[in-house]
Amino acid sequence: MGPGRSMPLAAVLRLAGLLFTAGILLGSGAAAAGTRGGFRRPSGGGMNVLFIVSDDLRPALGCYGDLVVKSPNIDQLASQSVVFQNAFAQQAVCAPSRVSFLTGRRPDTTRLYDFHSYWRVHAGNYSTLPQYFKENGYMTMSVGKVFHPGVSSNHSDDYPYSWSVPPFHPSSESYENTKVCKGKDGQLHANLLCPVDVAEMPEGTLPDIQSTEEAIRLLKIIKEKNSKFFLAIGYHKPHIPFRYPQEFLKLYPLENITLAPDPDVPKGLPSVAYNPWTDIRRRDDVQALNISFPYGPIPEDFQRQIRQNYFASVSYLDMLVGKLLSALDDTGFSNNTVVVFTADHGWSLGEHGEWAKYSNFDIATRVPLMFYVPGMTAPLSDPQDRFFPFIDLFAQLSKPLPQGEPKEMVELVSLFPTLAELAGLRVPPPCPKTSFHVSLCTEGQSMVRYFPSVRRGNEISDDGEGKPHKPPIAFSQYPRPSDTPQPNSDLPLLEDIRVMGYSMRTAHYRCTLWLGFNPRNFSVDWNDIHAGELYFAGSDPNQDHNMYRSETHGHLTKRLCRILEH
Repeated sequence: MGPGRSMPLAAVLRLAGLLFTAGILLGSGAAAAGTRGGFRRPSGGGMNVLFIVSDDLRPALGCYGDLVVKSPNIDQLASQSVVFQNAFAQQAVCAPSRVSFLTGRRPDTTRLYDFHSYWRVHAGNYSTLPQYFKENGYMTMSVGKVFHPGVSSNHSDDYPYSWSVPPFHPSSESYENTKVCKGKDGQLHANLLCPVDVAEMPEGTLPDIQSTEEAIRLLKIIKEKNSKFFLAIGYHKPHIPFRYPQEFLKLYPLENITLAPDPDVPKGLPSVAYNPWTDIRRRDDVQALNISFPYGPIPEDFQRQIRQNYFASVSYLDMLVGKLLSALDDTGFSNNTVVVFTADHGWSLGEHGEWAKYSNFDIATRVPLMFYVPGMTAPLSDPQDRFFPFIDLFAQLSKPLPQGEPKEMVELVSLFPTLAELAGLRVPPPCPKTSFHVSLCTEGQSMVRYFPSVRRGNEISDDGEGKPHKPPIAFSQYPRPSDTPQPNSDLPLLEDIRVMGYSMRTAHYRCTLWLGFNPRNFSVDWNDIHAGELYFAGSDPNQDHNMYRSETHGHLTKRLCRILEH
């Protein structure tokens, strides 16, 4: 199926046949998991899944306490969901993060740190999250950017392994990095900041608009069939360039936009930890600023404009998510569909003098993560009831919700077992220490144990075998080609990686060790420490003061960071 085109008739007929088959298979082949306390499932077996993943979205949402960003539709979803306050990606760049959470394996197991290898060939023939649902009788569909396109998903978004029908990609995404941004000189440029009149765009639309339309169309097709589905939709925004409908810029007057609270490069930051935001520098409007490499800085007025355009892109995303969720109501699926909303990683907006992702800081690795589960996070009711009425951002003020629970450190690598459990499927077993030859296992653990309703029904005291649960820890990592910032520091090719930064985030601190790495055999030398970082969450929530070599805290470093070696 060509990008951006509606599904041809032959594919629609095939979809109908697969839906019929899926309905039969689900009744006989889906293995039910034991339900935890407080979870009442809709009648008719396991639930559908709507999996929504955004690109480069930090938790800049009202439901996470952000007082600037207007996100009423996502906030509405959050009001009926379990919202994890401390969820982290395993690597802050698109392809490695997505392959990690879609396979349930960490980057060291997928052996993907860049965009240029396919895990089934390069590492192991690992089953994926959608593949597991497909093999359990679900109709699985991909719309937009779910897997990162290209080599890392075999130029096919892992079809046909993961998807029942060929994935849909919006045709207008081919213009995303071309000269379609009107500059002050009246000419078209490939800019970072690119609010547009949608009617003037090639094809008169934008990628995420097309993806939303296609996802809604698929929901309407599925409505006619009695089958379970796993529908994944990947939104491009707020990924750069900030190409979005220009009316959203009006929600954020520039005079109301502040700089990051810590816009300077921290004095104690090891040079290997810094990302020089080379993808930002390539844009026409940024090149015109003639910013020095690697530390900049970007002029303050332009910093405010970047933040303004990022926030506007988030509100554009919110509008599209609102339309999609409203369609879930329209098709009657809100009462029997798990909805998960997350992102592949965060994005720096000037914090630590950095922009984009490409680091191990919270601002780059922390993501929004929420689960809506009928009968668990929201009461079951009549299918005709509306759970998600569309909210017009321009007609209604967003009212940020209080930040709630759970606050445990959780990881995107745990999405696979969590969704399996919520859908009533058997949770894949934990991976052995070496799992390259194991097709189905998970390096994450189900997050359902942290859901408030489950916590009340089954206090989190042990792991089911009588052993007490250890406090959850989130791990991430990032590769570098050198100890000092280079033009390829943000995205080094595998063969250029010489240092790997392994980072752990607990409830109380973040420790990162930058270690010697050999890309030929994927080995790390734990005795070759190039640099270290240690930040205490209570006294330094923005991670500006590195205590790794502090005389006051230095004696604690080895003890606090030792778990990284295991």
